[in-house]
Amino acid sequence: MNKTNYGLETEKIIKNNKREQIMPSLLLHACCAPCSSACLLYLYKNFDVTVFYYNPNISPKAEFDKRLLEEKRLISEMLPDENISVIEGSYNYDDFLEIAKGLENVPEGGERCFKCYRLRLEETAKLAKEKGFDYFCTTLSISPLKNSQKINEIGFETAEKFGVKWLPSDFKKKEGYKRSVELSKQYNLYRQNFCGCVFSKKEDA
Repeated sequence: MNKTNYGLETEKIIKNNKREQIMPSLLLHACCAPCSSACLLYLYKNFDVTVFYYNPNISPKAEFDKRLLEEKRLISEMLPDENISVIEGSYNYDDFLEIAKGLENVPEGGERCFKCYRLRLEETAKLAKEKGFDYFCTTLSISPLKNSQKINEIGFETAEKFGVKWLPSDFKKKEGYKRSVELSKQYNLYRQNFCGCVFSKKEDA
């Protein structure tokens, strides 16, 4: 089965917006500062970006808070003049445990992760609809460990459910992941060695 080049789809949308001389608003779900870094540098010139930090999968709470602070620091240091705000999502860890029931022992990258993508994307889409954003998106696809085809599939389904446009993307394309590693070193970002949930931490232990 042929895979869609979602990085190319993003470029098409950007080119069309430039042609029409519009700057759409974008609610960007962010999982952490390292993943956000290259995504933000790619997006901010073409979208009016607001970051949404919503990650109930992360545990413990101290880890959640640490990543949130790094997200804010990155934006303030890397793009200080762009007025990019961060919306803090609530920390509902029980919501994650509920969707992970019965899938605790599924290997990383499987069905449990897909449900986690959906949990976070649905909350992002819901907020994007409420706030009147033109698009919503996520930084998740920059990771080589994340399934970008599945992320976009869920993104389009969620967009239809909530009535707001999904920005297709695969931010790891054109060395996006490599760029995120470079930026992490440049800004001395806390770069965690596990996805965030207790199950991924066990796998990396």
